[in-house]
Amino acid sequence: MIRILIFIALLGAAVLGLGWVADQPGDIVVRFGGRQYETAPIVALAALLAVALALAVLFGLLTWLLRLPRRIRAGGRARRQSRGLAALSRGLVAASAGDSRGAKRASADATKHLGEQPLTQLLEAQTALLAGDREGTERTFARMAERPETRVLGLRGLHVEARRRGDADAAQSYAEAAHRISPLPWAGQAMLDHHASRQDWTRALEAIDANLAQKTIDKSTAKRQRAVLQTAIALELADKDADEALKLASQAVTAAPDLVPATTLVGSLLGRRADVRKASRIIEGAWRLGPHPDLAKVYLGLRTGDSAADRLKRAQTLARLAPDDPESRVVVARAAIGTRDFATARESMAPMISGKPDDRPNVRFCMTMAEIEEAENGPSGMVREWLARASRAPRDKAWVADGVVSDTWAPFSPVSGKLDAWTWQTPPERLTSAWDPSPDTKTLPAAPPEPPAPEPKRITAAPAVNDAATQAVAPDDPGPPRR
Repeated sequence: MIRILIFIALLGAAVLGLGWVADQPGDIVVRFGGRQYETAPIVALAALLAVALALAVLFGLLTWLLRLPRRIRAGGRARRQSRGLAALSRGLVAASAGDSRGAKRASADATKHLGEQPLTQLLEAQTALLAGDREGTERTFARMAERPETRVLGLRGLHVEARRRGDADAAQSYAEAAHRISPLPWAGQAMLDHHASRQDWTRALEAIDANLAQKTIDKSTAKRQRAVLQTAIALELADKDADEALKLASQAVTAAPDLVPATTLVGSLLGRRADVRKASRIIEGAWRLGPHPDLAKVYLGLRTGDSAADRLKRAQTLARLAPDDPESRVVVARAAIGTRDFATARESMAPMISGKPDDRPNVRFCMTMAEIEEAENGPSGMVREWLARASRAPRDKAWVADGVVSDTWAPFSPVSGKLDAWTWQTPPERLTSAWDPSPDTKTLPAAPPEPPAPEPKRITAAPAVNDAATQAVAPDDPGPPRR
């Protein structure tokens, strides 16, 4: 509305101005080329406006003609860019769908129309990766690492490919190069994992401090990672410098109370000093957070002179802290076997073996029931039945990291080198053919006191750190029934 009013006002002013010029008396005289031209002011003004309009049209035409080649080139570029973007979209969709041939054709078209752009290079790398062309993938990432705008992305790709082919030194160099450009979370974590996998604990701790200072990790993550490294160092020092090991392990327990290896080490070292009360308090606190057989093993062996009845009482004390956890029931049952209190053992195991049909007891529960039957009744059909059930039972919980199953905790994964990768969980069930085992798998016997279940396959990892301190005070559990 305001613009309309302004336009009307300007139009009115122009009309008034023209009217004023037309009302002025006199003539305009122009002498040019020996001639004299006379005309009214309004006519002269109209002629001047006509000449100005003609000049403006002529200037516009000349400008359009001069800019025509540039516009033709710009139109060609726009068409090529449109085709390139369409090819890029098709390539990304094809790569996401797993269509390697379609992605390859689209990548070639995108590169043809757009040239060496970051997105076309990324699509080229994804296409080569999808086709299994590792060399082509690395060549593409190497070209990306040479350009400033894609250098970090290229270094990330080279780092991933180096780790994929097992070249840890090259992967570390790429991570360090990327970290010098910008403090990135993946680069900081890669440097930390590299030092940890080399068991260079000092540099690993420095990497944690650097990552925290650069805010690539938060305080809670740094606290947890530092506790894992302190536990690893303490396990190495357990037989050399018990005081320093106890100090480091205690700091780890304070920072991460649910870190079972740290708690068991503290309990073991305190047990050596006969500080049973403090050790018991620490283990009981960890048991409330999450029962674990290693905690029970150390807890029951804190007093080496205890009788079987004393151990049963301690087991019942520990079980009361988490009465509904299956581990508590197993601990009481196995301790009760030592006192030949089979009623208590059966009562403790009853909820674990008489549940719903779908709730099958795992291997450890079946073997414990076989122990009870053999200790009470000798070799019998029930013993054989429980052993048969154990062969088909779900697997026991174990330490799992990157698909590797181990009975011993380690500070880093043996596959990826990632720090704090091991978790206590039930390994996934795998059905494999007995005549076609995986070539990169080996079967190792489980550590006492529990025997392994007859499984199709079990991958075990050798312990990366010394846990002799834990074994030094651990009691010998009664072995499995023998047939």
